[in-house]
Amino acid sequence: MWKENVIDLKLTKFFEISVRTLLSLLIVAILLAILAGIIVTFQDLRLVMGDDLHGAFRTILVDVLTVLAIVEVLRTALAYFTEGRVKVTYIIDTVLVTVLTEVMAFWYREMDWQKVAMVIALVLSLATVRIIAVRFSPRSSREEL
Repeated sequence: MWKENVIDLKLTKFFEISVRTLLSLLIVAILLAILAGIIVTFQDLRLVMGDDLHGAFRTILVDVLTVLAIVEVLRTALAYFTEGRVKVTYIIDTVLVTVLTEVMAFWYREMDWQKVAMVIALVLSLATVRIIAVRFSPRSSREEL
């Protein structure tokens, strides 16, 4: 019995170290992706000097919103790194930023009303889930006790 507990503790420790190492590599990769996104955004600023100002702004807007979505992924990874768990609100925030990036791109395209209605329903349902996750989070339950 005692020997099994020691083996379980060693396996748990190995798992935690492995996860932290891989997560550290992931965080470095995310930071590099953010840097690359910023570089691409600055490179796309040259499009403003061209004839298609509308297309240039659309490209820059999508670039910036994509970088912000990657920042939300970084926030989720850092939360797992520090707290040892992933917060549902961070995941929902990441999905909301990504979906809103697509919504911003819709402004520059012709879309069927059914697709727009589906995106609106998705955003509203994600917002509702986020409100519920904040309202009934384990942390607020612990604070009430």
